[in-house]
Amino acid sequence: MSASLRRRTRVLALANQKGGVGKTTTAINLGTALAAVGERLLIIDLDPQGNASTGLGIDDRHRKVSTFDVLSGKATLAEARVPTAVPRLSLVPATIDLIAFEREPGGAGRHYKLRDVIAAAAAGEGEDAPSYVLIDCPPSLNLLTINALVAADAVLVPLQCEFFALEGLAQLMRTIEEIRVRLNPKLIIHGVVLTMYDQRTVLSDQVVDDVRRVLGDKVYTTIIPRNVRVAESPSAGKPVLLYDYRCSGSQAYIQLASEVIERERRMRVA
Repeated sequence: MSASLRRRTRVLALANQKGGVGKTTTAINLGTALAAVGERLLIIDLDPQGNASTGLGIDDRHRKVSTFDVLSGKATLAEARVPTAVPRLSLVPATIDLIAFEREPGGAGRHYKLRDVIAAAAAGEGEDAPSYVLIDCPPSLNLLTINALVAADAVLVPLQCEFFALEGLAQLMRTIEEIRVRLNPKLIIHGVVLTMYDQRTVLSDQVVDDVRRVLGDKVYTTIIPRNVRVAESPSAGKPVLLYDYRCSGSQAYIQLASEVIERERRMRVA
């Protein structure tokens, strides 16, 4: 961890109940970009589809301990962590078993399980604690997503540059506000990142203008372009920064990582 950013672990939930917006892609590649500049990263795959695990090259054979085991109290976060091909980036993988978490008993305490797991891990890690924990949420506002929002310091919202970009965002914002009031008063919106931008279309520019007009400075300056190398990289089990460092998608995620760090600095000063 860089000396200027030596601090307690920051937990960011990547959430949007709409699927196909680049949420998992952003978790993988933002995490990789942050690790590339010296941060220590942990990605928690909280989606039963396990796409973040696959995209980081962790196949089913290496998911012997998963996020379901951690949330169920059968394993610690340390026991579930696996290294990746990216230096300083580790992963807690997901399996389809995670679907069963919704059906487990536990009452209101179920909302705090991930928060308590992360807190317990941080207490035992000391200087080895990650700079950031990124939680890749499922594409729904279910118990898993609520756990992520309760555990998080802030929410990062990927938003696709398409006609219905703002559809459903109001519901997510209401959910975030409800979590803040009832379960996690420290929760804030870190920012909204526009993804899958196609510079060849007028529509993409219109969406960018509309989102910036509605959300103002909550929207990151960085825009993630639609890029074939980004789309190809999960099939190789690699972040795009390892798959093709020079492509426009890789460079955009490097810029986003810089912007995230800068926002973190401003938040600490404030």
